[in-house]
Amino acid sequence: MRDARGFLQRLFATAVEAAQPERVLPGFLPPPPAGRTLVLGAGKAAAAMAKVVDSHWQQELSGLVVTRYGQSQDCGRIEVVEASHPVPDSAGQRAARRMLDLCGDLCADDLVLCLISGGGSALLSLPGGDISLAEKQDLNRKLLHCGASIAQINTVRKHVSAIKGGRLAAACHPAKVVSLMISDVPGDNPELIASGPTVPDPTSAADARAIIERYQLDVADSIHRFLHSPEAETPVPEDAVFGGNEVHVVAGPQVSLQAAAQQARSEGIAALILSDSVEGEAREVGTAFAAIARQARHHGQPIAPPCVIMSGGETTVSITGRGKGGPNTELNLGLAINLAGETGITALACDTDGIDGSEDNAGCIVDEHSLHRARELDLDPAAYLENNDAWSFFNALGDLVVSGPTDTNVNDFRAMYIAAPNDADET
Repeated sequence: MRDARGFLQRLFATAVEAAQPERVLPGFLPPPPAGRTLVLGAGKAAAAMAKVVDSHWQQELSGLVVTRYGQSQDCGRIEVVEASHPVPDSAGQRAARRMLDLCGDLCADDLVLCLISGGGSALLSLPGGDISLAEKQDLNRKLLHCGASIAQINTVRKHVSAIKGGRLAAACHPAKVVSLMISDVPGDNPELIASGPTVPDPTSAADARAIIERYQLDVADSIHRFLHSPEAETPVPEDAVFGGNEVHVVAGPQVSLQAAAQQARSEGIAALILSDSVEGEAREVGTAFAAIARQARHHGQPIAPPCVIMSGGETTVSITGRGKGGPNTELNLGLAINLAGETGITALACDTDGIDGSEDNAGCIVDEHSLHRARELDLDPAAYLENNDAWSFFNALGDLVVSGPTDTNVNDFRAMYIAAPNDADET
C-alpha cells in the first residue's frame, strides 16, 4: 500500500459516516403521543439530530436544542441556539433555563424527545444554588485540565447543576421522556453522556466532593456550600419521575469502528478492533500503542501485517504547559516519539466530531517520516510534548487532519496501519 495516509483518512470518513444521525436515528423514533410532542436536546450533534426528527415526524412538533457555535442548522419546527464548548457561557445557561420553562405545563399525554450527544454538559450549563456562571466556568476549566476521566468530570458537573443528572427528566414529569443518545463516552453509559440530564444518577454529592479533593481543585465557596446541601443530590434510579421513560443509545464508538473495519477488509487489509473504550493519559496511551504497533510489525501479534489496528474511547491530557492541542494530537506525538526509527507504521488519531480539544482540527497523522521532517525544521518533539503543544508541532509539519464539524460525536477514532516487514515505501 503506497498511500497509507489516504487509506487511514478513508477509514476515518467511513467511521464518521456510520454515526450520522440520518443513518442511526429514524429507527428509534417512538409512536406519536395522544398529546403534544416537545423536542429538547443538547450536544455537538443536537442540530443534526433535530433536523432528522423534524423531517421524519409527521405530527405536531415544537422544541429547542442547543449546539456548539458554528454548528446550527435549519431544523424547521425546532429552534436551534448556539453556545460555547468546552467552557460554558451565558448562551448555554439561557438555553437550559428556557428548556426547564418549556417543561412547566407538560401532562401525562405528552411526549418529550430528548436528543443528547457529547458536548451537552458544557452546552447545557445551569449552575445550582447561588453558584455563578463565572464560578462554574472556573470549575469546568480546572476539571478539564487536571487529568480527570470523563466519568469523574461528569460526576462533579451533575452535582453542581440544576438540569443535569436526571433533573431535566424530573422537570418533564409526568410526560413520557424518550432519550435518543449518540454516545461519546467509553462504555456508552447513558449516565455519562452529556452528564445524563434525563437518566437516573447513581452517584452522590459526596462522590463529587471526593473528586474535587482528589485532584486538589481550588473551587469557589459557593460550590463547596452547594455540594454540602440537600439540593446537590440528584434523582435516584428508583425515583418515580423515571417511570415509563425510555433511553436508547442510537450510535456509539463501536458502530464506527465496525464500519471502518469492514471498509479496511473490503480493501484487502486485515483489521483488528483493539477496544472501543480506551482511556488514560493521552501521551501514555500513545506509548502503549507504539509498543502494540511494533509487536504487530515484527512478530505478527496480535495481528499479522499488513493490517490496521483500531480503537475508540477518550483519552485525557493533564495540562502543565502553555501550548495548543487536544488528546488526539498529544497521543500521536507520544506515539511518534516512541516509534522513532521504526518503518512501515502510519497512525491517525482524530475526534469524530471534527474538533480535537479546542482547535479547528480533528486530529493528525504520523508516519515513519514525521520525526525526520521535524528535525529538518528544527522542531524538538519532546519539547513540544512537554509544553502540551502538539497542535503547533503537527501544524508545522502539515500533518493536521481538518474535517470541519461532522454533525456527530462518537468520540475518538484511532487507526494504525502496519505494513508487512518486507514491504518498503509504504507511506
